[in-house]
Amino acid sequence: MPLSEHEQRMLDQIEQALYAEDPKFANTVRQTNPAVHYKRWIIKASIGFVLGVSLLMAGVIFKQPAISAVGFIIMLSCTLWGLSGWRRVVGGAEGTAAPVEGKQPRAERRGMMNRFEERWRRRQEGDH
Repeated sequence: MPLSEHEQRMLDQIEQALYAEDPKFANTVRQTNPAVHYKRWIIKASIGFVLGVSLLMAGVIFKQPAISAVGFIIMLSCTLWGLSGWRRVVGGAEGTAAPVEGKQPRAERRGMMNRFEERWRRRQEGDH
């Protein structure tokens, strides 16, 4: 169900106000793909993991358990951070599971606005 004229006008006014207030931010938000952000997380986590391994090895070589412990903590933290980014890039548990009946495959999913419109339409029709 499309937006009413009043809703569309309000949305346009909000968008114009955003562009007028901070055009750089508005363009960035409009053009940014979240997957790119999470891929950067994975790259940074990988670099941190290598740094953690280096510290762990340096601690073992120089017999400094504190340095080894810090290296291990960095490795663990970066692993969790990288896995978090990876899950978000591939779509969480849905990325590896078989398709669930009633769910659309990732490539066929509609955008956020389409989902909102579909929910609105179902509410209006009384199909909660």
